[in-house]
Amino acid sequence: MTDPSADILPLAADFPPASRGQWLKLVERVLKGAPFERELVARTHDGLTIQPLYAGAAAPHAQPGRKPGTPWQILQRVDHPDPAAANAQARHDLDNGATGLALAFAGAAGAYGYGIAGSEAAIRRALDGIGLDRVTIELDSGPRAEDAARSFAALVGRLGVSPGATNIRFGLDPLGAMARSGAAPLHWNETAKRLGREAADLAGAGHKGPFAVADGRVVHNAGGSEAQELGFVLAAATAYLRALESSGIALDRARAMIYFRLSADADQFLTIAKFRALRRLWARVEEACGLPAAPIFISAETAWRMMTKRDPYVNMLRATIAVFSASLGGADAITVLPFTLARGLPDGFARRIARNTQLILSVESNLAKVSDATAGAGVIEDLTAQLCGAAWTLFRDIERSGGATAALEAGLIQKRVAAVRGERQAAAAARTDTLTGTTDFADLDEAAVAVLDVAPIAPSPPASAALDPLPPIRLAEPFEQLRDASDRMLAERGSRPKIFLANLGAPADFSPRAAFAKNFFEAGGIAAVSNDGFAGAPGGAAKTDLAALVAAFKASGAMLACLCASDEVHGREAAAAAHALNQAGALRIYSAGDPSRQADPAAPAIAAFIHAGCDALAILQAAQEQIAAHVR
Repeated sequence: MTDPSADILPLAADFPPASRGQWLKLVERVLKGAPFERELVARTHDGLTIQPLYAGAAAPHAQPGRKPGTPWQILQRVDHPDPAAANAQARHDLDNGATGLALAFAGAAGAYGYGIAGSEAAIRRALDGIGLDRVTIELDSGPRAEDAARSFAALVGRLGVSPGATNIRFGLDPLGAMARSGAAPLHWNETAKRLGREAADLAGAGHKGPFAVADGRVVHNAGGSEAQELGFVLAAATAYLRALESSGIALDRARAMIYFRLSADADQFLTIAKFRALRRLWARVEEACGLPAAPIFISAETAWRMMTKRDPYVNMLRATIAVFSASLGGADAITVLPFTLARGLPDGFARRIARNTQLILSVESNLAKVSDATAGAGVIEDLTAQLCGAAWTLFRDIERSGGATAALEAGLIQKRVAAVRGERQAAAAARTDTLTGTTDFADLDEAAVAVLDVAPIAPSPPASAALDPLPPIRLAEPFEQLRDASDRMLAERGSRPKIFLANLGAPADFSPRAAFAKNFFEAGGIAAVSNDGFAGAPGGAAKTDLAALVAAFKASGAMLACLCASDEVHGREAAAAAHALNQAGALRIYSAGDPSRQADPAAPAIAAFIHAGCDALAILQAAQEQIAAHVR
């Protein structure tokens, strides 16, 4: 009997193998002398390099995470301030696929303006009818974590549930609370003792833990880099390990009392690498402590800073990428922020989408059945190694400064995070880092989404600001403020701010830049009024009919104008067109295109040039200010 596989031909059997050298020759021909590093090598905010092409890793480094075939825990947020409403939501979520609950308490890092109270009565009502010995619970407690932990433990006792039968992650995180609020009510030595006592008391009552969490969300939410998030998490976990050991808890037992939490965002490769890197980094800490490596628990939450109020449906796609990435990176539990959370407290539909995003990826797509699927992939292995190096360097800097507390008190962590936050905000302002639906491809007529009619909880100011805080941000906020101003003008005056697109030449001359200008200005809430151009006699190089151009501008109701033309047409006609629009009353005239490539960039009537990489936010803010000043 013949082997049937012998008849199967490899796909590329008839082609000679290709080499990297051959590929580079083709690349050089396309680049035409432009530097390879500048044009094709990307760099992260940590300075890590991402090459355009990778071979498979010569020595794949599998990074054990979840046990093969073990699904991650699908956690659903419990954050409604009304405990009865929170209970109804939680029971519905558990009945429809969630396998655990993430309790967000008011003031916690993951509350985002809402959250339940930390009292035993509120917790008891929120979990009424839910078997605490059958459901995973993760606490996101914030600055009053000890009170919440005690309340929860007391509730378990009063309900007659065996503490050993529960699966509760208590979320004690004094360093995270300190970093977020800037408050340090106690000296770290006293805080460490209290952490040790609390963990020992909970363990003594029979709870399995883990009890303390090294939470990277405070750095990620504040705009920090992946390596900064990892470095802070390592420093916090090490500080907790020391605190627990100093309280008389054996080191091997102490490390089992600590778990980790990271943010997962829409940068797929970096998120996968970050989760893989954490396990490798913590194994190095264990080695330094003389401990053999043991599995760690990593919880993930989809990132707050990537969420947008505008076109919020796009948040569903961002969350899908984030869950995909965290799962492939080996996350043990994942919480999805509902897509409308930036607008208000999510309703049942938004919660259902958050839950089902995970169910589809875990159950239908079978991602949970794969263990470290990216092991051996050149880009992931390289990024994991680079992240380990950068995070370890920061961790050592923190340790040399005296540990996480000393580094926060000295501002070491905050200054580095602030630098990266500034880079991110500048990239968003220039639209080089895109937020689809907000900085690009805005829909000025988008329909409102439903959220619950529940007022956000005003944050309590810290009793004392002992250090610079790391407040959460959303990168879309500056553009959203412009859209809000546009909405107010629509409500008050019946029309939005407008800009007239002065299209010069034939459609082939102006169409690409007219599309760019429309996208550019509508990201700032300024509606673009376009047209088919104003060429004089057809054919040839006919000049623009300036009278028709001016008449269309006046009929548009716009106060601003933007010249859209090819470089050739711009050089020939821009000055005259700008002068005519200026005489017709245009408050400000823009030109679409890079001034370095245009023949007459200094036409006196042109206020600014818009092009890829310019400071779009500053230009849009100035435009809205000009309009607002005129209509007052």
